[in-house]
Amino acid sequence: MCFLLLILYFKNNPFEDTNLKDAYLIPRSIMAEPDYIEDDNPELIRPQKLVNPVKMSRNHQDLHRELLMNQKRGLAPQNKPELQKVMEKRKRDQVIKQKEEAAQKKKSDFEIELLKRQQKLEQLELENQKLQEEQENAPEFVKVKGNLRRTGQEVAQAQES
Repeated sequence: MCFLLLILYFKNNPFEDTNLKDAYLIPRSIMAEPDYIEDDNPELIRPQKLVNPVKMSRNHQDLHRELLMNQKRGLAPQNKPELQKVMEKRKRDQVIKQKEEAAQKKKSDFEIELLKRQQKLEQLELENQKLQEEQENAPEFVKVKGNLRRTGQEVAQAQES
Protein backbone atom coordinates (compact mmCIF):
# COMPACT_ATOMS: atom_id res chain seq x y z
CA MET A 1 0.00 0.00 0.00
CA CYS A 2 2.84 2.34 0.86
CA PHE A 3 4.48 1.55 -2.46
CA LEU A 4 1.32 2.62 -4.35
CA LEU A 5 1.11 5.86 -2.40
CA LEU A 6 4.69 6.70 -3.28
CA ILE A 7 4.04 6.04 -6.95
CA LEU A 8 0.92 8.18 -6.90
CA TYR A 9 2.74 10.94 -5.04
CA PHE A 10 5.59 11.09 -7.53
CA LYS A 11 3.28 10.71 -10.48
CA ASN A 12 0.85 13.47 -9.44
CA ASN A 13 3.35 15.90 -7.92
CA PRO A 14 4.05 18.63 -10.54
CA PHE A 15 6.91 20.13 -8.49
CA GLU A 16 9.01 17.00 -8.41
CA ASP A 17 11.01 16.24 -11.51
CA THR A 18 11.63 12.53 -10.99
CA ASN A 19 11.04 9.62 -13.25
CA LEU A 20 8.74 6.74 -12.45
CA LYS A 21 11.83 4.49 -12.38
CA ASP A 22 13.05 6.29 -9.27
CA ALA A 23 9.80 5.45 -7.49
CA TYR A 24 10.52 1.77 -7.98
CA LEU A 25 13.95 2.14 -6.33
CA ILE A 26 12.69 3.80 -3.17
CA PRO A 27 10.73 0.87 -1.64
CA ARG A 28 13.63 -1.51 -2.18
CA SER A 29 15.97 0.64 -0.13
CA ILE A 30 13.42 0.83 2.68
CA MET A 31 13.00 -2.92 3.01
CA ALA A 32 15.55 -4.82 5.06
CA GLU A 33 17.27 -7.74 3.39
CA PRO A 34 17.74 -10.98 5.30
CA ASP A 35 21.11 -11.74 6.84
CA TYR A 36 21.35 -15.35 5.70
CA ILE A 37 21.77 -14.32 2.06
CA GLU A 38 25.05 -12.47 2.64
CA ASP A 39 26.63 -14.59 5.37
CA ASP A 40 27.44 -18.23 4.92
CA ASN A 41 27.36 -18.86 8.62
CA PRO A 42 26.81 -22.58 9.28
CA GLU A 43 25.32 -21.86 12.70
CA LEU A 44 22.26 -20.16 11.21
CA ILE A 45 19.24 -22.26 10.39
CA ARG A 46 18.15 -21.37 6.92
CA PRO A 47 14.43 -21.39 6.12
CA GLN A 48 13.19 -24.25 3.99
CA LYS A 49 9.88 -24.90 2.41
CA LEU A 50 7.63 -27.17 4.39
CA VAL A 51 6.84 -30.53 2.84
CA ASN A 52 3.20 -30.97 1.89
CA PRO A 53 2.24 -34.56 2.75
CA VAL A 54 -0.58 -34.58 0.22
CA LYS A 55 1.69 -33.64 -2.67
CA MET A 56 4.30 -36.15 -1.55
CA SER A 57 1.83 -39.03 -1.55
CA ARG A 58 2.13 -41.51 -4.41
CA ASN A 59 -1.58 -41.33 -5.24
CA HIS A 60 -1.48 -37.57 -5.64
CA GLN A 61 1.60 -37.75 -7.88
CA ASP A 62 -0.02 -40.42 -10.09
CA LEU A 63 -3.23 -38.41 -10.37
CA HIS A 64 -1.32 -35.24 -11.18
CA ARG A 65 0.74 -37.04 -13.83
CA GLU A 66 -2.41 -38.50 -15.40
CA LEU A 67 -4.12 -35.10 -15.48
CA LEU A 68 -1.09 -33.54 -17.16
CA MET A 69 -0.97 -36.30 -19.78
CA ASN A 70 -4.68 -35.92 -20.49
CA GLN A 71 -4.30 -32.16 -20.81
CA LYS A 72 -1.45 -32.58 -23.30
CA ARG A 73 -3.58 -35.00 -25.34
CA GLY A 74 -6.57 -32.68 -25.15
CA LEU A 75 -8.72 -34.93 -22.98
CA ALA A 76 -10.42 -32.96 -20.24
CA PRO A 77 -11.95 -34.62 -17.21
CA GLN A 78 -15.67 -35.27 -17.69
CA ASN A 79 -17.03 -33.32 -14.74
CA LYS A 80 -19.55 -31.35 -16.78
CA PRO A 81 -23.04 -30.75 -15.46
CA GLU A 82 -25.84 -32.74 -17.05
CA LEU A 83 -27.45 -29.65 -18.57
CA GLN A 84 -24.21 -28.69 -20.31
CA LYS A 85 -23.86 -32.22 -21.70
CA VAL A 86 -27.41 -32.14 -23.07
CA MET A 87 -26.88 -28.72 -24.63
CA GLU A 88 -23.64 -29.85 -26.30
CA LYS A 89 -25.39 -32.97 -27.65
CA ARG A 90 -28.21 -30.85 -29.08
CA LYS A 91 -25.71 -28.52 -30.68
CA ARG A 92 -23.83 -31.46 -32.24
CA ASP A 93 -27.10 -32.91 -33.56
CA GLN A 94 -28.06 -29.55 -35.00
CA VAL A 95 -24.70 -29.21 -36.76
CA ILE A 96 -25.03 -32.71 -38.21
CA LYS A 97 -28.56 -31.93 -39.43
CA GLN A 98 -27.36 -28.70 -41.07
CA LYS A 99 -24.56 -30.61 -42.83
CA GLU A 100 -27.07 -33.16 -44.14
CA GLU A 101 -29.34 -30.39 -45.40
CA ALA A 102 -26.39 -28.71 -47.10
CA ALA A 103 -25.48 -32.03 -48.73
CA GLN A 104 -29.06 -32.39 -50.01
CA LYS A 105 -28.97 -28.90 -51.48
CA LYS A 106 -25.81 -29.76 -53.41
CA LYS A 107 -27.47 -32.65 -55.28
CA SER A 108 -27.13 -32.67 -59.04
CA ASP A 109 -30.01 -32.18 -61.47
CA PHE A 110 -30.06 -35.90 -62.23
CA GLU A 111 -30.47 -36.81 -58.56
CA ILE A 112 -33.23 -34.22 -58.15
CA GLU A 113 -35.11 -35.64 -61.14
CA LEU A 114 -34.75 -39.17 -59.77
CA LEU A 115 -36.16 -38.05 -56.42
CA LYS A 116 -39.14 -36.39 -58.14
CA ARG A 117 -39.91 -39.56 -60.09
CA GLN A 118 -39.56 -41.68 -56.96
CA GLN A 119 -42.00 -39.42 -55.11
CA LYS A 120 -44.50 -39.62 -58.01
CA LEU A 121 -44.28 -43.42 -58.03
CA GLU A 122 -44.83 -43.54 -54.27
CA GLN A 123 -47.89 -41.29 -54.61
CA LEU A 124 -49.30 -43.51 -57.36
CA GLU A 125 -48.77 -46.61 -55.25
CA LEU A 126 -50.55 -44.97 -52.31
CA GLU A 127 -53.49 -44.00 -54.54
CA ASN A 128 -53.71 -47.55 -55.93
CA GLN A 129 -53.68 -48.99 -52.44
CA LYS A 130 -56.47 -46.60 -51.37
CA LEU A 131 -58.58 -47.59 -54.40
CA GLN A 132 -58.08 -51.28 -53.69
CA GLU A 133 -59.04 -50.82 -50.05
CA GLU A 134 -62.15 -48.87 -51.07
CA GLN A 135 -63.14 -51.59 -53.54
CA GLU A 136 -62.61 -54.31 -50.97
CA ASN A 137 -64.66 -52.47 -48.37
CA ALA A 138 -67.45 -51.45 -50.83
CA PRO A 139 -70.86 -53.10 -50.56
CA GLU A 140 -71.86 -55.91 -52.96
CA PHE A 141 -74.26 -53.84 -55.08
CA VAL A 142 -71.50 -51.30 -55.92
CA LYS A 143 -69.26 -54.12 -57.15
CA VAL A 144 -72.07 -55.58 -59.31
CA LYS A 145 -72.83 -52.14 -60.76
CA GLY A 146 -69.16 -51.67 -61.67
CA ASN A 147 -69.11 -55.10 -63.36
CA LEU A 148 -72.26 -54.24 -65.37
CA ARG A 149 -70.70 -50.99 -66.60
CA ARG A 150 -67.53 -52.78 -67.71
CA THR A 151 -69.45 -55.48 -69.54
CA GLY A 152 -71.64 -52.81 -71.17
CA GLN A 153 -68.58 -50.90 -72.35
CA GLU A 154 -66.92 -54.07 -73.66
CA VAL A 155 -70.05 -54.98 -75.62
CA ALA A 156 -70.26 -51.48 -77.11
CA GLN A 157 -66.60 -51.59 -78.18
CA ALA A 158 -67.06 -55.05 -79.73
CA GLN A 159 -70.05 -53.86 -81.79
CA GLU A 160 -68.14 -50.83 -83.07
CA SER A 161 -65.21 -52.90 -84.25
